[in-house]
Amino acid sequence: MKYTWKELAEKMGIEVKRLENKEAKELKKFVDDLAVPTHCHFCQGLDLRIENPVHHPSYELTPACNHDCIFCYSNVAVKLGKAPKPGYYGWENPKAITISQYGEPLISPRIVEVNRMLRKRFPGARLDLQTNGSLLTEELWQKLDFDLVMISLDAATREMHLKITNADTFEKVVEALRIVGMDKSARSVVRTVFMPGINDEEIPKIAELASSFGIDEMMLQPLTIHQLNEERFRKAGLDFERAESIRELLKTAMEAKKYIDVRISGCLLVQLKKMDALTLYNVYKVSRDVAPLVKRKKLDEVDIL
Repeated sequence: MKYTWKELAEKMGIEVKRLENKEAKELKKFVDDLAVPTHCHFCQGLDLRIENPVHHPSYELTPACNHDCIFCYSNVAVKLGKAPKPGYYGWENPKAITISQYGEPLISPRIVEVNRMLRKRFPGARLDLQTNGSLLTEELWQKLDFDLVMISLDAATREMHLKITNADTFEKVVEALRIVGMDKSARSVVRTVFMPGINDEEIPKIAELASSFGIDEMMLQPLTIHQLNEERFRKAGLDFERAESIRELLKTAMEAKKYIDVRISGCLLVQLKKMDALTLYNVYKVSRDVAPLVKRKKLDEVDIL
């Protein structure tokens, strides 16, 4: 005999039913109230009418990085030979450009040069810097000109940071958050990847730490699991089932929002806003089945150097 979810809930008892419905409704309200991350503004992934959305442009400086994060898609791309070569990936008259989606841009000695060139070539575009922050100093910051700065931090302690990044740079990243957060010449974002079993208990602490420096926003991102980093996740203690649960991602976001303006990936958020409360409560496979594959493309005819 087949049962509806309501019949099954009744068999489990009224209290269980009420508790589950209440939590589902709370998650739904939380999602409906969430704003799209600032970085995601102008991305085609926000428009559900576009069948094959393309990210807003990026300028890639290098695939190299001084961190070796267990979750990093750049490392996977390098191993697969799919990391983009340095250059501009985009089109004329962009509304936003990111430096960069792969590697650590502050490794490159051309970071200031490229920053100034993009500002001159595309004066109307929002310029975003995506960095792990470990190489950002006061001196370098004074030479840069960005509208949005995203600094990656996935741990609230030096020990956990070392476990995740394989780099003893926690204090330097925290200092970068202070430099950017206190300046206010650019919108500042702490970018954190949700890894339950590894860093989920630290995420509210990261939010509190970032907020203490005046960071404007936390961009909490779901984890993308690839076969090339799956074993590293197992050794680190990742809870694979919870890592793919929308419910677990949102519950952690709700805790972090007590301290800072938390937002989740825009192309995922627009999908979640379409769901009813119980679907939202039970959906899994966050990045593979819910969020669309948002591609990038390089237009070689756009010569900006």
